[in-house]
Amino acid sequence: MKKPFYYLISASFIISCASNTYRLSDKSYKKQLKTLTKKISKKESLPLQNGIHTEWIGTVNFNLRKPNFIIIHHTAQDSLQQTLKTFTLVKPQVSAHYVIADDGRVVQMLNDYLRAWHGGNAKWGKNTDINSASIGIELDNNGTEPFSEAQINSLLALLAKLKKDYNIPTQNIIGHADIAPSRKKDPSALFPWKVLAEKGYGIWPDILETAPADFNIEQGLQIIGYNTKDLSAAITAFKLHYIQTEVNDALDEKTINTIYTIYKKQ
Repeated sequence: MKKPFYYLISASFIISCASNTYRLSDKSYKKQLKTLTKKISKKESLPLQNGIHTEWIGTVNFNLRKPNFIIIHHTAQDSLQQTLKTFTLVKPQVSAHYVIADDGRVVQMLNDYLRAWHGGNAKWGKNTDINSASIGIELDNNGTEPFSEAQINSLLALLAKLKKDYNIPTQNIIGHADIAPSRKKDPSALFPWKVLAEKGYGIWPDILETAPADFNIEQGLQIIGYNTKDLSAAITAFKLHYIQTEVNDALDEKTINTIYTIYKKQ
């Protein structure tokens, strides 16, 4: 009868160590929430250039931000623990709302209504502040390995909840490379975008339409959402998402027709 007791003690020790590891970051999280609460609770008079001072009369019609995008990343790190450490240190200045482990474990790191620092310098359509309008999901993956079935299953379950909770448009579930084509390559070409689209999370070119001779490729990419300041990077990012066996900037007939097909779905 000693073994079960030993295992119970061992499990308790492991759980205790895990909670202690992030005790300081949890304390910092609560401190920052308190600071933000004070900031949004201020009702101060502000002087304007014309000599007028603002006055406060509180409205009853308001709420928190509503996320309108979901951005999917891979961590480019070697373990869940390494990613959690990165996201609980001040120096890296990076975070996400959720991290999904290879074994399917889901770790939430920030309330959905708060702004995480996951997109960086990014743009989608006319939106130049993606962090303010999105939820960031990081998948524990170094960028060279397949995504596990357990991990994708958990992602699908999480997407189902988030899409329903915030009424997020199907086409607004995209990748980091989509919003930052000149900087990012995640999630990798191994990510199953087609599987997600079949479940209703993102769009996919099931049947290619033939683009007309006068189809403007750059404008098509812009209407989809891509930043075409670096057109080559935008084409490569598009193919990373939709033509994963040919991730380059070549504009062959298949690529043009695929761009046109996705453009038509907008």
